[in-house]
Amino acid sequence: MSGPRFEPVRTVRAYERIVEQIEEAVESGSLQPGERLPSERELMAQFAVSRSTVREALRVLQARGLVRSRPGDPHGAEVLPFSPAALHKSMTTLARVDELSLGELVQFRMVLDASANLLAARLRTDEELAEMAAAIERMRAAVAGSYDEFSAADVAFHDAVAGASRNKLIQICTDVVRSIVLDLIAEKIAAAADREALMRQTIRHHEEVLAAIRAGEGLLAARLSRQSMYDYYVGYVPEEERPALRTLLE
Repeated sequence: MSGPRFEPVRTVRAYERIVEQIEEAVESGSLQPGERLPSERELMAQFAVSRSTVREALRVLQARGLVRSRPGDPHGAEVLPFSPAALHKSMTTLARVDELSLGELVQFRMVLDASANLLAARLRTDEELAEMAAAIERMRAAVAGSYDEFSAADVAFHDAVAGASRNKLIQICTDVVRSIVLDLIAEKIAAAADREALMRQTIRHHEEVLAAIRAGEGLLAARLSRQSMYDYYVGYVPEEERPALRTLLE
């Protein structure tokens, strides 16, 4: 029989509907940070569900950083203000659960880091430039020693650039995507025969980026960032995903 193919429907549990309605109320502003949800008993009556269903919904909302619920509290759960930590957790879950490919993640890193470098070249302070330079020095000192120390200094450099962008979303997204990408290829990097050469190449790239940021050349800093990301990660990305990365270099 020709025609459209349909996917099996998913049974939605009652607690998920409760979560959806409360999330919508927070997003629309009907529930403001600091306000309280109705008590468990009132929620049971309003949603016509059991106490265990209400508690499961509250557990999910708390895990997402939307509310704070204390056991034995006679009042309803408190609606929490926006938190970068909550966004960080949500993004990490999204990236892992949706099984984004390594190519997609690296492509996003290229976009994020280039944007951070562009903004940092215009907005950075002398103190932030000093942080970037200090991170490169720590990377250089760690080449012949611990790869963990080198990696930590590398992260510190990118964090300093992201911080200089003055954009919290860039900072959070950069942190999340970087940690996931590194988790995916950590064993391959550790086992690489030319690891020291890669480390020295990374230092050279960072020095070039820092020079461009210090000179206020945002477009150059962004281009160098995309190129360095490509050079570092392309060997780990499946062949069929590489054209998308190369597009960002054009």
